[in-house]
Amino acid sequence: MFPKGEARKKACLTALAEIHLKTVAYLPSNPEAIILDIDYKSGTPMQSAAKAPFLARFKVLRCGIQKLEQLGIAAHQRKHIPEADIRFLSRSEDSLVCWQAAIFKVGDDVRQDMLALQLMNLMRNIFNSVNLDICLFPYRVVATGPGCGVIECVPNSKSRDQLGRQTDFGLYEYFLTTYGDENTETLQRARRNFIRSMAAYSVFSFLLQIKDRHNGNIMIDTDGHIVHIDFGFMFESSPGGNLGFEPDFKLSQEMVAIMGGKMEAPSFRLFASLCVQAYLAVRPYYKAFIALVSLMLDTHLPCFRGKTIQQFRDRFAPQLSDRDAAKYMMSIIRNCFLNVRSKMYDQLQYIQNEIPFI
Repeated sequence: MFPKGEARKKACLTALAEIHLKTVAYLPSNPEAIILDIDYKSGTPMQSAAKAPFLARFKVLRCGIQKLEQLGIAAHQRKHIPEADIRFLSRSEDSLVCWQAAIFKVGDDVRQDMLALQLMNLMRNIFNSVNLDICLFPYRVVATGPGCGVIECVPNSKSRDQLGRQTDFGLYEYFLTTYGDENTETLQRARRNFIRSMAAYSVFSFLLQIKDRHNGNIMIDTDGHIVHIDFGFMFESSPGGNLGFEPDFKLSQEMVAIMGGKMEAPSFRLFASLCVQAYLAVRPYYKAFIALVSLMLDTHLPCFRGKTIQQFRDRFAPQLSDRDAAKYMMSIIRNCFLNVRSKMYDQLQYIQNEIPFI
C-alpha cells in the first residue's frame, strides 16, 4: 500500500530530493524544452485511492527540438554543461524560460489517456474545420514504460477540488468573486468561455462515456474554461466494477447555476445549442473515430470489454437524420440535467477520498 496524507507528501518530497540534474534533460511530455532546474518543494501527491501519482514543477527553457538535440550532443561531449552555456547555445528570440508542471504516474496504464486525447484532438480539428467556436484542450500524455507515464499539466488552471479546499463557494459564487458581478464584461466573457468548453466536453464525455468525473478530475482555468482530465475510465469501464453508475456527462447544480440556473435560461439554451451543433459536426466522421479506437483493441485495455465498437457507433446514431439526431442529443442533455447520480458519486468521492463538492 502507498502511504497517505502527510506521509505520502513527505515520501514525494524525499524522492524528488534524490534527483539531481547532471546533464541535459527534458520532460517526455515536452520535448521542445530543456530542464534547467527542479522545484524541490513542489512534490505533491495527487488524488487517487489506489495509485500514487505525483506532481512536480520544473524550470524549463523552450528552445525547440533542433536546439535541444544540439544541447544534448554538447552535454554528452563535455559530460556537464552549465546553465549559462545552455542559455548561450539556445539564444534566440523565441526562447522562453518558464516553470512547467508535470504529473508522473506509476502503476497506471496511460495508453488509455493517450487514446482519449487522440480522439479529442480529432474532435477539435473537426470543430475548427466547421468554424464551431467551442473549446477542447488535448494536453500531452506520454507512456514511458509498462504502467508508467508523464502527463502535461493544464496551464493556468486549478481543479474544482483545489478551489473547494480554498473556499466554500460554489462555482457560480467563485465566478462572481473572480470575474465580477452580472453587469461586468469580464463575467460575461468568463461565462461564455465556460459554456463553450462545457458543450465541447459534454459531447466528448458522452461519445467516449468518460466516467469518474469527480472534482479532482475537472479543472477551471483563469479564463473560465472547464477542462476535463484523467481518462482512466471510459467506454465500457467505470468505477465500482463497471457499473456505469454516472450519467452520460456531468451537469451538476453549480455548473447549471453559471449557465442561468434552469433549462429555459438564455445561457443554458446557448449551451444546449452548442452541444447539438458539436454532435452534428462530428457524426459524419464516425468511421474515423471508430478506426482510431479499432487500432487499440488488441492492447486489451480495461476500457475494451467486447462491445466497445458497436456501442461507440450507436452513440453517433449514423442512421438518424440531422433533425432526429438533434432531438437525440437534447434527450441526453435532459437526462444529465441535475442528475442525482452525479451528486451521489460526488458524495461517495468525498467519503472515500475527501474530495470536496457543493
